[in-house]
This record gives sequence, structure tokens and C-alpha cells, in this order.
Amino acid sequence: ATAISEMVRSQVVSAETIAEHFLERVESQERSIKAFVAFDPNGVRSQACQLQKGNVNGLLAGVPVGIKDIYDTVDHPTRFYSPIYEDNCPSRDAHVVSLLRQAGAVIMGKTHTTEFAYMHTGPTRNPHDLDRTPGSSSAGSAAGMAAGFFPIALGTQTAGSLIKPASYCGLYAFKPSYGLVSLEGVKPLAPSFDTVGWYGRSVRDLELMAQVLIPGFPKCAHGRNRGSFGFCRTARWDQVDEDVAKSLEAAVENLRMAGHPVSEVLLPEEFTAVFDDHLLINDCEGARSLSKERQMHPDKLSEELWAMIERASLTTWEQESAAKKRLAKSATVLEAIFKPFDAVLGASCGIVAPLGLGATGPSDFSKFWMAFGLPQINLPLVRDTGTLPAGLQVIGGFRNDSVLLQAAQQIDVVLRAAG
Repeated sequence: ATAISEMVRSQVVSAETIAEHFLERVESQERSIKAFVAFDPNGVRSQACQLQKGNVNGLLAGVPVGIKDIYDTVDHPTRFYSPIYEDNCPSRDAHVVSLLRQAGAVIMGKTHTTEFAYMHTGPTRNPHDLDRTPGSSSAGSAAGMAAGFFPIALGTQTAGSLIKPASYCGLYAFKPSYGLVSLEGVKPLAPSFDTVGWYGRSVRDLELMAQVLIPGFPKCAHGRNRGSFGFCRTARWDQVDEDVAKSLEAAVENLRMAGHPVSEVLLPEEFTAVFDDHLLINDCEGARSLSKERQMHPDKLSEELWAMIERASLTTWEQESAAKKRLAKSATVLEAIFKPFDAVLGASCGIVAPLGLGATGPSDFSKFWMAFGLPQINLPLVRDTGTLPAGLQVIGGFRNDSVLLQAAQQIDVVLRAAG
């Protein structure tokens, strides 16, 4: 995305030429991948043409972008992968979609999501193995990125919907600190956690999007020689497959050999409750967010959603409040743990993409940090040819997003050199 925008701004290549390149990719592979739920090639050409005739000076000039189908768009329906919203045509764009257009981006179309960004999966396939899932609710954006349909794409994350698909599909991904990016025009699920995020081809692309979607975002101070990192396995490390664990530990060792200190981080026992507290709050808030749909169209909700609603109905207000208080208390402890480090490293997902499209695997290693609203990045690990992708998760302190991006760039340079 960074290279494309620079070429379009300097008139080395036209926005139309860029659009045709990506349209050809979609034409050749979309029947197999099924990344899009709404796609109009002529609309893409029209956007590129209008951009070329007008202002090509935006930060995302001519850059095609995929949009997860929980963002409102004025030129495509927004259906949330639910039959309830089959004819839902918004009258305006979501806030971040407007910012993308203002920056010169070309909207490629709407990408498949799970039902209301929860667990009932769609038809999208993983380009690395069509018999495997591309991940959870940002699946269409992730699969489209991996197939080369666009160089950048919007997703969201409430538990693991951005980081897990990035790990499964071998992508760079950035989930900013909670509350930094406007959610206006985005269907809510669990408001305590819902966060806008995006995929890119590099850390620089992730930073470029941050500059567009977070007005006033501080510049990243690239060029520092050494970062200081922690490595945290969390209480669920036994869920990490041996092959993925070896790749993660090799990445940590490469960082140490390159001169970056990496210390083991052991969390206090109280943090074992974080996984269950996130689930409890997610269930309760999700049930409230969908109470309108539950009352008006109960027959059009999936089994997965009804299971969430049932769990929420068995949870008291006091239990939910207690879970929120525990997370708030642990956040203070976590802030002190993060203070000596530029970032903390861990698994993005404990497994590679599982076979089948009906389930996407656990999200524990992303939702743990999600519970505290911390910024998260997935870096694709360098793997042997023929091996499915896996990811290294890089986590920053709350609102230390620019420091995190800088740290991720340093780490990525080491990983690529070692690979």
C-alpha cells in the first residue's frame, strides 16, 4: 500500500492501472476463495477513474481496500452475514470508510464476515489450503489479502477476529488500542472490546493506515538500534502445538542473537481468570447488542448466537460487574509489568489453520490481551516451504501504539533476515 500510494501520487502509475491489476486477481481466484459478499468491478473502475481525474495526493492514493461487511457503505449493502439484513442499504459510509475515501483509497467491495462478527461462519476459504478455515469474523478480508485481491483491508476484533485470521493466512495485522478509532457506522457486538483493525503487506502499511484512521497519530521513530522485549506464554501455553511453539521460540532466539534483549514474563496467578472473564462479558454484551434481532427475528439467528444468548441469560448482573472489576484491577498490574519493555511477544494462535470451514479454533492468545484493550500486531513467521502460516504476536502498552509499530518493524527486520 505504501509503494502503491507513492507511485500514484508521483504519477509513475495510474490509479486505473492499479485497479485493473487487482481486478484481474479477483477474476482469477474469487470463485475458489469466496472472499467477497459484494463486489462490483465497474464500480471499482469508476472510483479509480474519478480519483485520477481529481486529487491523487492522499496518503492512500489509488490503494484498493477490502471492507469487512459490518461497516456501513453507501455503495454496497451491509448485511452482517445475516438474513435479517438482506436488504440493508446504508445511506452513508461508516466513519472510517469515509476517511479511507478522503485519503484516496479505492473501495474494492465488502468482504465476508461471520454472523454479526461472532461465530457462525461463512463460505470463505483459506488461500493456503482451500480445505481449511481462513479464521474468524474478519475472514473475508484476511483471505482476500492472502489471495492478493487488495493490499490492505479493514477488519474488527472483539476476541480474536483480526489476529487469528492473520496468523492462519500469513498476514501483517494491527489492532490499535481500544477507543482510538471511531466505531461510528460499525455494528456493535461487545462494546467493551469491539475495535477497528486492519491487514497490510508490511509494518509500514499498518502504520500508513494508522495515520489515516487515527487523526493526530504520532509518528513512529524508526531507526533505533535495539528494542527490549518480554516473552509471555500465558496460562494457556499447553494449547500451542509443538511445531508452532518451535517456530515462536526460534523467533525469540533470533531476536536475542541480533542483540535485542528478550526476558521471560511470568504473570501472577490472578491472570488465569482473564480468559473466562472476557468470555462472560462478551456473552452478556453480545446478547444485549442483539436483543432487537432476538425479539423480532428469533428464527433467523444461528445456533451459535443462541448458545451465547443462553449463557448470558444464566449470568447475573453481579457476576458481570465482578468480571469487569477483576479486569480493571489486573490492568493496573499489567501496566507495571509492561513498563520495562517496548513490547511483549507471544503466540498469535496456538495452531495453524484447522481443516474445515465450520469452526475457526480458539482465540485465547489474542483475546487475553484484548480484555485489556492493548494494541496488538501479528507478524507472519518465516516458515519452511509447504508449511502452513503461523504468527508472532507483538503486544504494546495501552496507547503506546506508535512505540509498538516501531518495535514490530525492528522485530520484522530480524525475522526476515533470519529466514
